[in-house]
Amino acid sequence: MRIQELAPDVLMFVGDQVESVATAFVNGDQVLLVDALGSEEDAAWLREVLYGQMGKRVRLVAATHFMSDHICGMTLFPEALTLAHRHHRHAFLSQNQPVASRYRDPDIVFDNLAMRWGRHQLRFLYNPGKTMDHMSVDVPSADLVCVGDNIVGNIVYLSRSDPALQRAAIGRIQQFGRSRVVGGHIGVFDAAVLGNALHYLQRMQEIVVDIRLRTAPTETTALMAAIRLEDCIASGVTPTAFEREWHGHNLTAIVAQSIFSLDAALAAREQAA
Repeated sequence: MRIQELAPDVLMFVGDQVESVATAFVNGDQVLLVDALGSEEDAAWLREVLYGQMGKRVRLVAATHFMSDHICGMTLFPEALTLAHRHHRHAFLSQNQPVASRYRDPDIVFDNLAMRWGRHQLRFLYNPGKTMDHMSVDVPSADLVCVGDNIVGNIVYLSRSDPALQRAAIGRIQQFGRSRVVGGHIGVFDAAVLGNALHYLQRMQEIVVDIRLRTAPTETTALMAAIRLEDCIASGVTPTAFEREWHGHNLTAIVAQSIFSLDAALAAREQAA
């Protein structure tokens, strides 16, 4: 577990469980959290640091998306108001392993919202991509944007998502023009990470579509399972262990969920026209 100061009044917490991220915006002795870590142990550590060591109180907890590995702290801050997009249940139920004990009905649901918190204005902007409830939290005064799981470091996670929505979501984040991007996992990145994630998504689609078009169905599974991260990652990027792990999860999902099969069918139809 680690803490990184992004500004004098903005702290990023990265837990041990799937390197899930929470971002704390501090206003005097009050805190607004964007996301709330991925395990009960990590959330308890977050509470101990904020309450026990810093003497702060969490007043609001906002979710970039309502998946179990980002909302653990909601149940540990019962006195805080919780915020989520109105499609939060859709996201919660769409995940591979929803954990009901971590679910807490949000107190406030919305599509878009702007809020003043201390010296910062936080703009909660609906940005469906990895899930249908995803929000980007744009903070111009801190030159950062919290993007949840619309990226996973320099790659994306494809399971149970629409790649076209993911591509559009990352494009909208680029339009904010922030120099720092706080992901849902790993930590904070410079803006180039968005282009890197788009490159990965495009290359994955190109490779998988090519395999589906040119290979007998009996052979596609083995070929897709063998796609190398090095053939998809942007030039000059050295993948982290976490990115390698989740690239492997992508390969499993591509086979199990027939990801990019529609794109392959459309490409085949175009070729035949």
